[in-house]
Amino acid sequence: MSIDVTSLTNRRATNRWDRVSVGDFWERITWSYPDKEAIVGRPGAFAYPENERLTYRQADELANKVANAMLARGLGRGDRVLFFCDNSTEAYVTKIAVAKAGLVSTPINPMLAPDVIADLIQRTDPKLSFVDDELWPKCEKAFAETGLTPSVTIPVCGKVLEGSVSFADFVEGASTAEPDVEIHGDDIWEIIFTSGTTAMPKGVMISHNYSYLAGYSFALSLTRGLRFDCDLKMVTFLPLIFHIADQIFSFPAFLTGGTLVFGRRYDPDGIAQAISDEDITMWWGGSPAMLEEVTDRFEKSGGALDASSVTSIVFGWTAIDPKLVDRMRALTTPEVSLLEILGQTEAISCFRFWPDKWPETFAANAPATNYVGVPNPLLASKLVDEEGNSLEGTVGVPGEAVYRSPVVTAGYYQDEKATEEAFRGGWFHSGDVCEYDAEGLRIMVDRSKDMIKSGGENVSTLRVETILRSHPQILKAAVVGLPHERWDEAVTAIVVPSDGETPDPDEVKAFCRERLAGYESPKAVIVVDSLPETVGGKVLKYKLRVAHADFYVDAE
Repeated sequence: MSIDVTSLTNRRATNRWDRVSVGDFWERITWSYPDKEAIVGRPGAFAYPENERLTYRQADELANKVANAMLARGLGRGDRVLFFCDNSTEAYVTKIAVAKAGLVSTPINPMLAPDVIADLIQRTDPKLSFVDDELWPKCEKAFAETGLTPSVTIPVCGKVLEGSVSFADFVEGASTAEPDVEIHGDDIWEIIFTSGTTAMPKGVMISHNYSYLAGYSFALSLTRGLRFDCDLKMVTFLPLIFHIADQIFSFPAFLTGGTLVFGRRYDPDGIAQAISDEDITMWWGGSPAMLEEVTDRFEKSGGALDASSVTSIVFGWTAIDPKLVDRMRALTTPEVSLLEILGQTEAISCFRFWPDKWPETFAANAPATNYVGVPNPLLASKLVDEEGNSLEGTVGVPGEAVYRSPVVTAGYYQDEKATEEAFRGGWFHSGDVCEYDAEGLRIMVDRSKDMIKSGGENVSTLRVETILRSHPQILKAAVVGLPHERWDEAVTAIVVPSDGETPDPDEVKAFCRERLAGYESPKAVIVVDSLPETVGGKVLKYKLRVAHADFYVDAE
């Protein structure tokens, strides 16, 4: 044992007892709540019945077996482990095991195209891969092109892929002892890829320190309304394996000694049932549209489903309608804490807006104006113009939000150019366009790449979409700028009807003109059956711009 008691600078924790490692989450809680449930997989979110519900002791021992099995295969510190998985208890335990072993998790979004998957495989050069049997058809081609084989199958559907071993066989006989490896808080333990809407996805490097601080900062908000923080019981049916949501919508459960409940993938009926069955206290809803779908399930259950245990609800991406807030309060409690967040994979230390903290602002502006509030205390943030000049003290002028925080990515893996561009001027550039109000609260205007320049005016697509969604015949809406001879970019609405409805495009345009300025109002409304979306519910607008690029040319 060697303990440095002389150096006061450039120190790094090398001893297991004082290090910062995501892999230590569960082991530390075995000293306080060993027999409390750590993770619960809802139906479909586990491959083996014995892994449906795992206590902290069981989860930690299984993670140790996975970690030791990986190390026994010769993997060493910093080696990459690929995941091609949706939510399951086995995949989630394996991510924690990767951190325990000093390795690097490189999960891939199953919705990506085969050529993109192949690019990410080549870029990360994984030494081991975990693949869901259900998802193998989506990645088989990319694996073949890159010469990668599925090392371990998570047999959610009961099949073991050729050339691999089952998860159960992989861990059979492995030690439950803690791996003896060196880990530092600033080591990278996960690379999460961006959605790649304008180019190939970038690999966002996430450190152990990033994860701890992100998890703790959200634990403060997600335990609102609880007498004891260890009573936190979180639910999500959105992705935790390949999405930044793992940092803020799963880790707080372990940092408080609570419980994480998750489903395989988004399912409004499953979410409502889980909230009722598991006495959930914190509900990560995703978008307001997703919250409304689950709210509908509760209201139509005739009291068979119960949401009264919920004390906090979190949503993002767009403003919420006060009428929906009232409906959720009726289902849960009048004191339920609703929180809107604005963050991203590279910087998940979010802006936060509580309607109850600024009730007059919310009542006067929602949902047409998307207030995102102020940055949390871990996040230094200001708005800057195109030249990088600060817009502090300037009201109503759009600017890019830039960040400084320990919860900001360490960089883009193997992409120096993109990293330097993102951190120009010493601040991380988010790509989100916001503006200040008179009190200094931030208002989300749009993503910079989604802003429309129509007839010389800047148009916020988020604002127009909010108005469209308030139309009684419209379920979903996306607004894009399409090439137009007169307007340069024409504001164009692409909408999905509510069940059984057939919205008239001319009537929808008139509806918008009554509520928006002329330059903001859609020049055309296109009715479609569905929108291209990520698993988290974000619309892939670049696909819409490509698909409808010649709309106004063809209309002439």
